[in-house]
Amino acid sequence: MSVFYGEYLYTMDSKSRIFVPSRFREELRKEEKNYFMVTIGLDKCLYLFLPSKWEELVRDNMAVFKAENKEEERAFKRFFFGNAADAAVDEQGRILLPQHQKKYASLKKEVVIRGVGNKAEIWNARLWTEYKKKIMEPSFAKFSKVFDI
Repeated sequence: MSVFYGEYLYTMDSKSRIFVPSRFREELRKEEKNYFMVTIGLDKCLYLFLPSKWEELVRDNMAVFKAENKEEERAFKRFFFGNAADAAVDEQGRILLPQHQKKYASLKKEVVIRGVGNKAEIWNARLWTEYKKKIMEPSFAKFSKVFDI
């Protein structure tokens, strides 16, 4: 089972290309594919999936997106899948981000890629720092019980 973890800081070039961590590219090679799936995520970041993880979402009839309110379910599926694109990895290990995704996530020069289990997230470095301070750090006390042994 492929799991993405860790945090990596990269610089996006003038052509909207970013490096994908070598560890993530190695997982992609295991699948014998040369592209990731990238879509607009929550909290103003992008989601990066291995093709197998993306196919799981579709194959399982997108069960994870089921909601009682069918209008909301349709709206989210339109948001999530309508903004998806495959991102081929070039010989240098970079992917090209579509302009609309780059704009949504406010990606500029400094980019953070974080592994979060079944996917990776691509963040504007400044927004990631702000998110950590406002949202993550206050939640640490709540989840600290997990590490009490």
